[in-house]
Amino acid sequence: MGIKGLTKLLADHAPKAMKEQKFESYFGRKIAIDASMSVYQFLIVVGRTGMNTLTNQTGEVTRHLQGMFNRTIRLLEAGIEPVYVFDGQPPELKKQEFAKRYSKREDATNDLNTAIKISDLEGIEKHSKRTVKVTKQHNEDCKRLLRLMGVPTIEAPCEAEAQCTALCKSDKVFAVASEDMDTLTFGAPRFLRHLMDPSSRKIPVMEFEVSKVLEELRLTMDQFIDLCILSGCDYCDSIKGIGGQTALKLIRQHSCIEHILENINKERYKIPEEWPYQETRRLFKEPNVTMDVPELKWIAPDEEGLLSFLVNENGFNSDRVAKVFVLFVVISSLLIVDYGSPYIKLFVNLSS
Repeated sequence: MGIKGLTKLLADHAPKAMKEQKFESYFGRKIAIDASMSVYQFLIVVGRTGMNTLTNQTGEVTRHLQGMFNRTIRLLEAGIEPVYVFDGQPPELKKQEFAKRYSKREDATNDLNTAIKISDLEGIEKHSKRTVKVTKQHNEDCKRLLRLMGVPTIEAPCEAEAQCTALCKSDKVFAVASEDMDTLTFGAPRFLRHLMDPSSRKIPVMEFEVSKVLEELRLTMDQFIDLCILSGCDYCDSIKGIGGQTALKLIRQHSCIEHILENINKERYKIPEEWPYQETRRLFKEPNVTMDVPELKWIAPDEEGLLSFLVNENGFNSDRVAKVFVLFVVISSLLIVDYGSPYIKLFVNLSS
């Protein structure tokens, strides 16, 4: 989920911190990608029509592999070096959010069963997407695929967005790609949305710069974190009646949550019992990340292993994979041998 209403809040109050970019404008850049979020996107969008979805011969879902394979090819074709970061152990504070998501999936499953009984195709399409859950196996499948493709993967100790942000702050990557707006709350210097959208959607990449966000909102980073907590995040409930616009007004007036709590009308704004805003603030400011990251290397793909995994194990079309693989080998070889040479730019221009 991220931060409730933050995109609109920034569009209203910090428009200069947001800019639309072409996918190809990140040529020559290393990008840390929130892998688990990408897997979720692929499970919802790729090869799915109502209850029908891509599977292999044994009936196992393969749309996450199809999405990850095709999107990674496109990233490499555009001269982008992706680093995929997977979620680790979720923080204790997220248990409440997981319980909410579980309840919503149960409701969606009931609604889906009803839609199936009455042959409501629109309802089937809508509710089936809401039952989607990324499993450990989905993530392991994608890790295996990426390693066979020669693309680096990292397992975060906790939240992937936080680990991606740490890589960006230490200049190991240029930017962070995710759909969760709390990537900004972790302080990612440059944050990209829609980089991993299927190319069929033709949505421009939206780039945010946290320094410009703070400048335009006239807030410090600490105040911005408090604004995000008040707006609503994954780690604690928000105060009923306080959304993004009100939260911004209150932060500007009172500077921090503690002073807001001392001054707001507690009859109008009901503060949740045992509201862990301080622990949430600490999680954003001091997330559980590791800097003991191996050197990021993009190596030659394992052609035999890839073909075996995609074609033999998961039923991909062998001719199609072979054609794409030829392109992929050329691109990845150029990236490995001489990333900055003009020849790769020429190749990308010719192949686009």
